[in-house]
Amino acid sequence: MPRLKYATFLRVLVILGLFCVWLQIMVSSGLERDGEELMNGNDTSEQVLALVPQELHKYLTVHPKNNTANTTDLPKNITEIRRAIKRYNDAQTIYNEDIYGPVLNDTVIIAIQVHTRLTYLRHLIVSLAQARDIERTLLVFSHDYYDEEINSLVRTIDFTKVMQIFYPFSIQTHPNEFPGVDPNDCPRDAKFEQAIKLKCNNALHPDLHGHYREAKYTQTKHHWWWKANRIFNQLQSTASHTGMVVFLEEDHYVAEDFLHVLNLMRTTADKTCPQCELLSLGTYLKTYQYHATADKVEITPWHSSIHNMGMVFNRTVWNSIMSLQDQFCEYDDYNWDYSLLHLSQNRKGKEKFKVMMCKGPRVFHIGECGLHHKKSNCNANLVISKVQKLLQTTKRLLYPKRLTASINPGGAKHNKKLVKGNGGWGDRRDQEMCTNMTKIERQLKKYTYFA
Repeated sequence: MPRLKYATFLRVLVILGLFCVWLQIMVSSGLERDGEELMNGNDTSEQVLALVPQELHKYLTVHPKNNTANTTDLPKNITEIRRAIKRYNDAQTIYNEDIYGPVLNDTVIIAIQVHTRLTYLRHLIVSLAQARDIERTLLVFSHDYYDEEINSLVRTIDFTKVMQIFYPFSIQTHPNEFPGVDPNDCPRDAKFEQAIKLKCNNALHPDLHGHYREAKYTQTKHHWWWKANRIFNQLQSTASHTGMVVFLEEDHYVAEDFLHVLNLMRTTADKTCPQCELLSLGTYLKTYQYHATADKVEITPWHSSIHNMGMVFNRTVWNSIMSLQDQFCEYDDYNWDYSLLHLSQNRKGKEKFKVMMCKGPRVFHIGECGLHHKKSNCNANLVISKVQKLLQTTKRLLYPKRLTASINPGGAKHNKKLVKGNGGWGDRRDQEMCTNMTKIERQLKKYTYFA
């Protein structure tokens, strides 16, 4: 009898254990699916709003959708979206140019890669609005998703010059064909022999891990490469630009003195590190020792996963990158930053890119959810509030008069040479499209009226 009771007890435990595992899987699945919806929630906490100047609340205000009085909010079909993208890209309109003057050769250009995370974008704009000397810059918003709510937000910016460019080869505009998902594409996990039998697209060329193409992952690298080409090689307003281009993303947040520090970094690099080709305004740290690092910079070999946030370079560096475009486009890695690292490590006769990095960061990562981040709590306000409070409590340490530079050769992991990429870029169509983006000639500016 005791033995029977013990067996029954074990069975109950096993059943409970299996139920708990099932419940955890279902919850995780739901959180992953709903992560972006949670993160794009319209609620902005009172705590966050309290630290935002009243006049900037307009960038955080969510307007009701499906307002019949505003037909621009109605959904567009794919054909209409493609036409709209072409019109805007052809027009090359610079908003607020009449107020803040033309783009000069040394104007700081801030290139912002935008997908769909509207909540984060709102707070990035608020942070930019509070930056000193922001009125002297040009903000270039590069979109891979056409959305009237996002467009309306960007066009309300009144504190500096603004341009919008639209990546024309997106999944949104090509939902059933390359570079979106073609119905005849090989399934990601199809075995090589199976793919050959299916005669699916690119069956002969899986990535280095044996997987086939996933459009949602390839798009980010394509978009980054297209955006850089567009800014340096195709826009009329930047045809002679020789100044700095700051690369940001929609889930970044800037300190109010980031342009001040950027100018100090450029001056410091000219004196102490003329071989530094890249500057980095951001740092991936969990805690920030601002009292000890606010006026410190570090000279070190550039590494993709460390120095890709708030990255800055000019046309000279871009031309160096362009000279090795085949290495960037053919490298089997769906990440633009790791592809750039591969290029950096294989420059004949040249050392790896050197970077001057801000030890007290002026660009922060506030994105808790997105393509690579699936946290259970996707409330953007928590991280935004943390960054706001940090910048408020360390305000006296901002705007240093000078920077102190130190040299860090980097550790073994930092300097480890890439043997192979992360995959996801084995499809010959992706490689060819990447290469062809650099062959698009400069487009003449067209003046188009938009109702």
